[in-house]
Amino acid sequence: MTVEQNNDPLLPGYSFNAYLVAGLTPIDKGGIYDFYVDRPKGMEGFIINLTILGEGAIYCDDKSFISKPGDFLIFPPNTPHYYGRRANVEQWYHYWVYFKPRAIWTKWLLWPLQIGQIGYFRPEHQLSEDLKALFLKIVKTAQSSNTYSEMLAMNLLENFLIQRMQTISVENEKNYDYRVTLACNFISENLNTLAQDKSFIEQIAQHVHLSPSRISHLFKEYTGVSIISWREDQRINKAKFLLQTTPLSIYQIAQHVGYTDQFYFSRVFKSKTGLSPKKFRYVFYNN
Repeated sequence: MTVEQNNDPLLPGYSFNAYLVAGLTPIDKGGIYDFYVDRPKGMEGFIINLTILGEGAIYCDDKSFISKPGDFLIFPPNTPHYYGRRANVEQWYHYWVYFKPRAIWTKWLLWPLQIGQIGYFRPEHQLSEDLKALFLKIVKTAQSSNTYSEMLAMNLLENFLIQRMQTISVENEKNYDYRVTLACNFISENLNTLAQDKSFIEQIAQHVHLSPSRISHLFKEYTGVSIISWREDQRINKAKFLLQTTPLSIYQIAQHVGYTDQFYFSRVFKSKTGLSPKKFRYVFYNN
């Protein structure tokens, strides 16, 4: 059965055609949101959840985990989601932020795994309230009607990720291959000059001194998405920024982020954001 699209991100069918969406899911026993989220293939972006009241049950294969107040969970792209209110409690309230990351965030999103590919973080008591307040500020900013709300929320999220990194010891960090960061930076800095077909992976491989197959494998392992998918997200991120901050034409912006065909760029942009470039710019300046 096909689920119809809706405008409520808390209900099945919401498309998440955005680079940052945030909210509060207030689950009360028997209430409208009292069902299990079931996304076998996960999502295109990341989700970070913060439990603030009650308990949630998260399942992966034959394992489960109970999320309690103060627990942060991170679901990387394509990670199966199956979670809901724990059966023997009355409530599960959790804030969440869905996002597609900036290139430099790669290492910051590698959290210690709890079950499957789901990461876990619980700050020490003295830092808990500060990080919780910052996370709630991300949600509040993302939900505001401010012209720059998404950009501001992304900046706050970057701050949150950096602060989390400062709280963990080097010994607890997952081993990370710096060549993935080099690849991310190379892509971001050369969006308009990389080859248009899959041979651009060979350019990246040459830059980081690995074979195309090896860098492709490492990239997917550490970021959760393919190099091609990552490049498309960075292109659209850059295009959104240019639409918001410059008078460049749609054609010029398409060229600037590596699309030789303006109409193809517009189709990709709309598939990623839900709006055409022209409509996106109009909404931004007339909000």
